[in-house]
Amino acid sequence: MGGIAQADTLRIATYHTDLSRDGPGLLLRDLQRGDDPQIIGFVHIMAKASPDIVLLTDLDHDAGHLTLDALRAALTDVGLDYSHAYAPPQNAGLDSSADLDGDRRLGEAEDSHGFGRFTGDGAMALLSRYPLNLEHAQDFSSFLWADLPDALITGAVLPPELRDVQRLSSAAHWVVPVETPGGPITILAFHATPPVFDGPEDRNGRRNHDEIRFWQHYLDGAIGPVLPGPYALMGTANLDPVDGEGRHEAIMELLSDPRLQDPEPRRDHADPPQGPGQSGDPALDTANWDEPAPGDLRVDYVLPSADLTVRDNGIIWPEPESVAAQASRHGLVWVDLVWPTDR
Repeated sequence: MGGIAQADTLRIATYHTDLSRDGPGLLLRDLQRGDDPQIIGFVHIMAKASPDIVLLTDLDHDAGHLTLDALRAALTDVGLDYSHAYAPPQNAGLDSSADLDGDRRLGEAEDSHGFGRFTGDGAMALLSRYPLNLEHAQDFSSFLWADLPDALITGAVLPPELRDVQRLSSAAHWVVPVETPGGPITILAFHATPPVFDGPEDRNGRRNHDEIRFWQHYLDGAIGPVLPGPYALMGTANLDPVDGEGRHEAIMELLSDPRLQDPEPRRDHADPPQGPGQSGDPALDTANWDEPAPGDLRVDYVLPSADLTVRDNGIIWPEPESVAAQASRHGLVWVDLVWPTDR
């Protein structure tokens, strides 16, 4: 597993980088210094995976893309040339100018469209070796939560005036066509809010459910035209099918959608033991949090459309004491695809 994909395949991946910093400009500073152990580990993981298309989540965004350019330069230094990128402004840390948490104070991290201490805190970026069809890219960052069919915002204890403000995406929902040598593929990308850090109203749990549910409505044609294949849905859902907190039915319904396939990538070294109180297969877990709760969970996904053939897949999970051990609490999830024979 890992390494360069075979020439007639397309390797796509998602990686929750954990690179977000405590303030604006700090990630750029660390990238420019070139000696940050976490960034060195991140580059090592990326070099090992060598994906053709990768969605990076939880890294900081700035209006001039200086941080993203520095990150791409670091990857170029190890032979990864991502000439094409998509990273428009997102909801991460974007001030809503409203009191979204109802504490009668404005401008707090909780009042952003997506939780963040500054604009761009914990955003995402799509990188590709191949050209992006930006003319037909769709950015649903401004889509209102209340506009989602059957939205669970109804029970989230939000006053009517805030229902007209609160966006669905905590970071973004993107639909980005990519022109690869094998033909076009559309990437459906997102990073959902964790279904925790709230009260009995379960506002974050409801929003997480609906951020995931968005994609089935999109594929149904309820939000724009029906999308033809091939495509691949990927990102950080922040929801395990069976373990941890959250409304598990959201991800279970997505994983069982016949328009998608779940390759069930597994870790690339010895399978870990099952955590206390957990029932899911630990080899499928993509993130490592402190035991006993929540422990290891499967929260990052790459789900190709059913018309594509999966040749190989896996999770690059840094081994303890390795150069990549400090990279992230998450593994990099990758899938190798073969184009349909009738294309």
